Amino acid sequence: MNAAQTLRERSEAEASRLPPLLARAEQLAGTVLLGDHGRRRSGLGDDFWQYRPAQIGDSRRMIDHRRSARGDQQFVREREWQIAQSIMLWVDQGASMRFASGKDLPTKADRARLLGLSTAILLVRGGERVGLTGTTLPPRRGNAQIIRLAQAWSEDTQTDYAPPEHRAMIPHARAVFISDFLGPLDEVELALTKAADRGVRGVLLQVLDPSEESFPYSGRTIFESVGGTARHETLKAANLRDRYLDRLAKRKDALTQLCRATGWQMGLHHTGDSAQSALLWLYRALDGSAQ
Repeated sequence: MNAAQTLRERSEAEASRLPPLLARAEQLAGTVLLGDHGRRRSGLGDDFWQYRPAQIGDSRRMIDHRRSARGDQQFVREREWQIAQSIMLWVDQGASMRFASGKDLPTKADRARLLGLSTAILLVRGGERVGLTGTTLPPRRGNAQIIRLAQAWSEDTQTDYAPPEHRAMIPHARAVFISDFLGPLDEVELALTKAADRGVRGVLLQVLDPSEESFPYSGRTIFESVGGTARHETLKAANLRDRYLDRLAKRKDALTQLCRATGWQMGLHHTGDSAQSALLWLYRALDGSAQ
């Protein structure tokens, strides 16, 4: 098989995954009303937005004399605020995210990509610029950017855990990180610390499979990483349960403390739960109203 044929087959395989992801993301985004998150408001810009009655403190240059001539009241012509917020997205594509404990459950990667793309669709509809952390896909508006994001997230990495991208953080932007966050914690700490240093605030959503919360294993069990780099066999898996759950609780607590220290918000989502509830939380968190 020559290189061109191999490339074509790989391209067709990737392309076949793209439309379903886009369709599902569009459908999921359609379940959330835009509400107040759209950035249409008064401010700097060239496009007309609305007329409003003149107020004390308005200069005479702000008065629209043509509109005011229609009646006895003076009106100000307001322009639309066009300094859109930049939101940078990072969705973990490491091998650990390709885990699902049952055939009736999506993988963590599938759910994370769906939530990331649905969030991007909502933000673009609200007039925001969205892109990836790092330098590969800077924030832009428009449906073409959504397609670029879907393409970028259709590729997996071979390492068990993919570290958050922290390069090229745009000052005072917003960010969304979606991962199981089961890899090295120092990489997450570095990314959030760098973000905080540049005035970037954001949302960290931990996505876990239900079995990763309950540890329903007993007897002889073989634990193997999805990437195949680690393997552990035990005859008494139940004996590991308390230690595992303790380490998981400590990891969650460390992530929560890190978010508090850097001004981020942390959420938790299980792949067995509704994707809509997670998207709604993300949407509200970005709007500053999540608890």
